[in-house]
Amino acid sequence: MSNHFGRVITAMVTPFTADGRVDYNAAARLANFLIDTGSDGVVVSGSTGEAATLSDEEKINLFRTVVEAVGGRGTVIAGTGTNDTRDTVMMTQEAEKIGANLAMVVGPYYNKPTQEGYVRHFRTVAENTGLPIMIYNVPGRTAGNILPATVAQLSQISNIVAIKEASGNLEQVSEIARLAGDSFMIYSGDDILTLPMLALGARGVVSVAGHVVASPLQKMIAAFLAGDLETARTEHLRLVPFFRAIFCTTNPIPIKAAVSLLGQCQHFVRSPLVEASPAEFETVRRAMNDLGLTV
Repeated sequence: MSNHFGRVITAMVTPFTADGRVDYNAAARLANFLIDTGSDGVVVSGSTGEAATLSDEEKINLFRTVVEAVGGRGTVIAGTGTNDTRDTVMMTQEAEKIGANLAMVVGPYYNKPTQEGYVRHFRTVAENTGLPIMIYNVPGRTAGNILPATVAQLSQISNIVAIKEASGNLEQVSEIARLAGDSFMIYSGDDILTLPMLALGARGVVSVAGHVVASPLQKMIAAFLAGDLETARTEHLRLVPFFRAIFCTTNPIPIKAAVSLLGQCQHFVRSPLVEASPAEFETVRRAMNDLGLTV
């Protein structure tokens, strides 16, 4: 199975200053750091990037900043999805103009569309851009689940090419793989489910942990694809405590703490999120130290 987007794509945090502004210089540095340390690409302005509290202008400026920083060295996936089809079309067209490689479009949140609503939403976006589109299914955040039959229907649209599946439901992943076929690319949306999802045909992971452990994730995936299941399993089990630590509270609070411990950006988040508590910082620090990272 060819994979021209990469195996480990890190859903990048959005760096903020202490007074809540987007730190674009830090975003450029972080994008370069992620590509240099094993990520094949980055998602800009996804859930981990706190897209819900970014303005359209901030998102567009982030797309431009990251394309200029790492375009050509890694895949740049623009998180263009909103809960408004018209706005999603506009954001996707802006990302295309800027030179993003792919648009990641989340299932519209809060509105709770029907399955037909999802079909019309994604079809409308696809018809109004030349970019390839990755569906992002994350029911825990959107209050709606894009069902496998709907994904299979959408996979027939030429530029809807992939899904980031974060339902946490391996039966659902199996159905998507069965119905959508081998050419449609499935990515794990949960770090801890990457290995079992590879067994079901996933191409890789859109990762939170990749900020810190992209190279071990690459090693795990490469071992699995080479048939070395023991190495893949060993690497997975070694990473499990870190996966748990970075979800000890709402994402991206812990991973921002981790990235700040690496000195790559500050730990500030936007309200209504709050920064990691001392105990949460310690949980993250301990998990990083256990992996041999002295922070």
